[in-house]
Amino acid sequence: MTIEELKKIKIDAMKNHDKDAVTALNALINKLMLESIEKKAAGTEMTDADFTRIIQKTINELKEEREGFIKAGREETVLSLNNQIATVEKYLPKMLSEEEIANIINGLNDKSVPSVMKHFKAEYAGKVDMKLVGTVLKSIVG
Repeated sequence: MTIEELKKIKIDAMKNHDKDAVTALNALINKLMLESIEKKAAGTEMTDADFTRIIQKTINELKEEREGFIKAGREETVLSLNNQIATVEKYLPKMLSEEEIANIINGLNDKSVPSVMKHFKAEYAGKVDMKLVGTVLKSIVG
């Protein structure tokens, strides 16, 4: 997924008069563009892991905002934020399951915690929950 593809999706949402999707996509696109500018200034490019990290951060921010509106009893705003969260979640990559993580760990020669964590950070950044990797590793190693 690229910023340009998200912009096209946003245009479709505008044509469909989907206010919540447009709002969510605007926030996501802005964050991605800022990150892209910072990366270019540092002489690097955006990676899939950066993209995923920003999507996850945007979802967490929307969820925090939703909690405030739940406490305030603003049901209409809560529904809007639920729609925005659902819109952004569509763009998260498929995360590895516990079974897939276990299969990868079992295929590694070195099953030490630092080695396994380093492997997953390097090879599966943005596609795996690192807490889940730790949990699965503990169940395998004992």
